Amino acid sequence: MKPFRVRFLLPAIIVILAAQQSLWAHAFADHSEPRVGATVSKPPADVRIWFTQEVEPAFSRIEVVGPDGKEVDKKDTHVDPSDHHVLIVSLPALPPGTYKVHWHVVSVDTHHTQNDFKFVVKP
Repeated sequence: MKPFRVRFLLPAIIVILAAQQSLWAHAFADHSEPRVGATVSKPPADVRIWFTQEVEPAFSRIEVVGPDGKEVDKKDTHVDPSDHHVLIVSLPALPPGTYKVHWHVVSVDTHHTQNDFKFVVKP
């Protein structure tokens, strides 16, 4: 290959690879506890969500809303100190009912994602 082609081809390859990385740079929920759509017999002490990337705790939050539409979590969303892919919020003792979990996170590379899911506490 001629030297001038390499000079132009290499930067083009780097740009293409960098663009692909940025497309995958969002923190998506991988799994949670309680699981999405789960029915549990014992109320959980907290909600934990594992993400595909580390999340920025200052800009990330989990909110848990009870059957009456009011927020029931302890408003103490934090990142697990041993694994910055895990976001946690504490819960009080929950009565039976359907609960909606809404999360929004900013990954450490500043991309924002959000979603929600429900779980049920059996009587």
